[in-house]
Amino acid sequence: MYYNAEEDKIDLIAIIKTLIFLIVGIIIVFNSFSTVGAGHVGVVTRFGAVNRVIQPGFAIKIPFIEKVVKMETRIQKDLVDASAASKDLQEVRATVAVNYHLDSIKAVDVYQNVGVEYNDRLISPAMQEAFKATTAKYTAEELITDRESVKQEALKQLQGRLIKNHIIIDDFNIVNFDFSKEFNQAIEAKQVAQQNVEKEKQTLQSVEVQAEQARQQAKGQADAQKALRDAGSLSSEYLEYLAVNKWDGKLPNVTGSNGVPFVSIPQN
Repeated sequence: MYYNAEEDKIDLIAIIKTLIFLIVGIIIVFNSFSTVGAGHVGVVTRFGAVNRVIQPGFAIKIPFIEKVVKMETRIQKDLVDASAASKDLQEVRATVAVNYHLDSIKAVDVYQNVGVEYNDRLISPAMQEAFKATTAKYTAEELITDRESVKQEALKQLQGRLIKNHIIIDDFNIVNFDFSKEFNQAIEAKQVAQQNVEKEKQTLQSVEVQAEQARQQAKGQADAQKALRDAGSLSSEYLEYLAVNKWDGKLPNVTGSNGVPFVSIPQN
């Protein structure tokens, strides 16, 4: 049997070349398309420069030349610890939460001017600035008692700062306020004092009501007796009945003609 080593070598080289072309072809095919998920847009760059924007779905691109950068357009949430000073110069600390989303139509502008790190570069600093600008308009006590107005003011501040960068603010919340230890103690003491005042007011009102009831009852009895006297109905039997009802069960200390009667009978 004749064996030709040279032909086997040629066949091996041909197989290797075929495999290389096949691998390269597969790589080219897989780099010729991209998919963008729901809630995102794709910014297509060509040699680093922005070329176009693709919407969610399947997209064709030039392999190795074009690149797809995916940017989220769904509502996102961010928490930031902020500190500021109130109108009465009290130190204020708070955790603020913001819901926001990227304007998908302006995704190219955001990518060109800011990049994909727009959260750290724009949103967090803007939240700090909006919080400081808002708290400076309120006293520390107003920040607690008028929290909804504080929220709306901060939301307005933040929206104005970020809309020019095509970032839309959906909601803004102040999770909690924290003040200095001295201020917290002062607030607690004030609340206790207010509670004591309210308690005293309630006690005074109760006493006044009881006194008024007693006055009305006494007046009613006096009017009734006067009406009976005017009508000639104060008989000796009725006077004895009043005396028995008024007697507390104790005998009088003074007797005789100068003694005090059990019932005081109106004379006119």
